[in-house]
Amino acid sequence: MSGTQTNGWEEVRDWVQQARRVVALTGAGISTDSGIPDFRGPNGVWTRNPGAERMATLSHYLEDPEVRRAAWRNRRSHPVWEAKPNPGHLALVELERQGRLYGIVTQNIDGLHLAAGSDPDRVVEIHGTMHSTVCWSCGDRRPMEETLARVAAGEDDPSCLAEGEAGPCGGILKSATVSFGQSLDREDLARAQMLALGCDLMLAVGSTLGVYPAAALVPIAQRNGARIVIINQEPTDLDDLADAVLRGPISELLPLVVGAGEAPPG
Repeated sequence: MSGTQTNGWEEVRDWVQQARRVVALTGAGISTDSGIPDFRGPNGVWTRNPGAERMATLSHYLEDPEVRRAAWRNRRSHPVWEAKPNPGHLALVELERQGRLYGIVTQNIDGLHLAAGSDPDRVVEIHGTMHSTVCWSCGDRRPMEETLARVAAGEDDPSCLAEGEAGPCGGILKSATVSFGQSLDREDLARAQMLALGCDLMLAVGSTLGVYPAAALVPIAQRNGARIVIINQEPTDLDDLADAVLRGPISELLPLVVGAGEAPPG
């Protein structure tokens, strides 16, 4: 079945209970109730500050020290460091506890699925993570908190300290996230595609489904016989592929459809 449907959450909950291999594809919308703004929404990061997109573009970041300085200032003050998982994240932990969760593919870099208690082996952070840094020259990877401590101490564009034969590497550091103009990790992409091929139901949650190749997982799952359920506050680019589209607060709807929330009164 294809085309946007108007099934209520009760029918979607029945589908989830019948499923054995549910994959959740999650985007920024699942984390907004944790205090992390999305990118393209009315109050999104890029809506309010179009210049912020330069910091997320690899070529600008590597070529312009001032862009890197601004990026490090933003990382220090990012709400992710205070954010806690919300009921939407916890609902997917419950789905795992039920034995129905095949995997999570997240476009988010906030680490909240892992903080909620999802099994790291079942989570593909397809756009990377803010919680680590990586050196563009030597690939050295370290906890983000180490580098942010250096920024707090006065380094406005910290370089790589990994020791080589000639001393510290000195390469450019960036968060271990996938920037515009940067390829996805091949292993992560392959894992995500295998999950899409193997699921019998896909929950696309909090994503505009306009960023590829992550959005391509939805038609992959649909072509292989999976039901598609889209849960989002706003319309998405792939609503016409869905068996059900649910509109509303994700932290309320997702617990309902996995059987972890109470039905609304009336």
